[in-house]
Amino acid sequence: MRRRLAGVVAASAATALVLVGCGAGEESDSQAGSGFEDCVENPNECNSGDTQEGGELTWILDATPDAYFPWSPEGGSVYTLQAIHGILPYFGQYLPDGEYEYNMDVLADEPALISEDPFITEWQLNEDAVWNDGTPISADDVRILWMMSTSEDEGHCEGCRPRSSGSFDIIEDVEGSDDGKTVTITYKEGVSVPEWFAFGSVHGIIGGLAPAHIAEQQGWDIDTPSDLGEYFEYLNDNVPEFSGGPYLIESFDLENQIVMVPNPEWWGEPVNLDRVVKRFISAEDTWVPALNNDEIHGGSPSTWPEDVIRQLLDQQGVRVHMQPGPSWAHVDMNMDNEWLGEHQALRQAIFTAIDSEDIAQRVFGSLFPDVTVRTNHIHGPDSEFHVDHLEGTGYGTGDIEAARQLLADAGFEGMEDGAGELSLDGEPVGPLRLRSGESPALTTSTELQQAALAEIGLEIQIQTTDNLGGTLGSQDYDLMQFGWSGSPLFTGAGGQFWETGGGSNFGGYSNDEVDALVEQERQATTLEESAALHDQMMELVVEDAYVLPLYDTPVFIFVTEDYVNVRDNTNSSLRGMASQPGWGLAAEQ
Repeated sequence: MRRRLAGVVAASAATALVLVGCGAGEESDSQAGSGFEDCVENPNECNSGDTQEGGELTWILDATPDAYFPWSPEGGSVYTLQAIHGILPYFGQYLPDGEYEYNMDVLADEPALISEDPFITEWQLNEDAVWNDGTPISADDVRILWMMSTSEDEGHCEGCRPRSSGSFDIIEDVEGSDDGKTVTITYKEGVSVPEWFAFGSVHGIIGGLAPAHIAEQQGWDIDTPSDLGEYFEYLNDNVPEFSGGPYLIESFDLENQIVMVPNPEWWGEPVNLDRVVKRFISAEDTWVPALNNDEIHGGSPSTWPEDVIRQLLDQQGVRVHMQPGPSWAHVDMNMDNEWLGEHQALRQAIFTAIDSEDIAQRVFGSLFPDVTVRTNHIHGPDSEFHVDHLEGTGYGTGDIEAARQLLADAGFEGMEDGAGELSLDGEPVGPLRLRSGESPALTTSTELQQAALAEIGLEIQIQTTDNLGGTLGSQDYDLMQFGWSGSPLFTGAGGQFWETGGGSNFGGYSNDEVDALVEQERQATTLEESAALHDQMMELVVEDAYVLPLYDTPVFIFVTEDYVNVRDNTNSSLRGMASQPGWGLAAEQ
């Protein structure tokens, strides 16, 4: 049984409702194949159908995970989350239509807010919920989710490297009762949590819960910080043999694929397929041949290979759907680079020279002309909380003359001839490395940026990486284009992205005023207050020219018509994988 959360989530779901429902208006034949026609009007149930028992589906992920577990900076990509989805128990998720749904396979009842001062929530776990070895899913699993996600200064985990700790550092304690089936979460004094209902959701730091008892089996005491740090690395470096979800991992090759089979100890609705294979294939030009050879059956890539999408639209028996997605692209500075870190005017000039609208239209406009330029680091253009933070800055306009003037006013020379001879006090600037993942869209985008920055005297060397998490985590770039893929949840985002030492603050940005606002936002009692404080943070981040939003990334999903109950969820980093438990071969008519 599943229940939906009403009332309290309405404000935070606003972004999601629009993202799923907007786009190019009514769908044309180029936007949907049979089975996806009603995804705008009926996103939760489109492409539904009766299934037959058994079968195998091979799904593509368009990049490789960089670790076996998504806790760490190197493992914390959508690819790791999507790869292992199906083994972690979770408390809830946003549906494609933007409504939040509790997972009543794992929960026995909807959680309760039992006190606002101090802020305390209570969660009842399903008596039948067990890990695949029969160990009950319990409060200890929730406790280690909390402790292993906190910053080291909290004293719970020595050596843990979580990507985001802000929403966990504000917790005072996690306690279990009723044989571990009742979980009580008490927050620190003065803390309010507007998005408390989404604790333990698939949108969280690891997409669910991790098993505490595996640490104990390995000889680590979960209440000893150094032991917990060793368990953190163990999860990062070893194939998970545990499952508290409908699937088990049969094999996991970080370079090639992950294979999942049904979990025989799963207590919920049985899955339909005998095997789900998730292949890691970054070479888009191989997708259609692999589809025609029955080597793959579908995917919801994060990339946008226009030629491949056109080929898919021409394939008989293949369903394709396009819509605005959950991610947005941006260019970040490495503040530890001697030139970028010390010269605000240089950073501002770079952001002014880049033409975001031209990039968006060159990459997406032919197939999806309604692509939007991003002007907010947290909220999409249709969110009730959206504020245009780039208006009046010149950023993303491609105004070469304005960029040159910024540099001239700061004493730079050699920006007029486009020959890569920018200098300051006789010292050459650069060359600078602009890095990204590998895809046709990213190639187009980075080459356009390279050409624009040459016009202000900067030599830009484009370098791709097949290890995005590792490259970001090691700060091995000067400029980096990548994307954030998120959910309608946003409280605590500023701490994750911009706080000094923040888990996803890869470029080493530090601003005392921003840090102070992050602390204030942690005390926000409403979504409106949180959004207002994030607006103040964004004004400072924009002035400092640390992150340039580029565009809201459209997405597509495809699947052969042999399969049903496959659909996209643009409110989740999981995308099409969010519907994985219901996938099946269409019943014979």
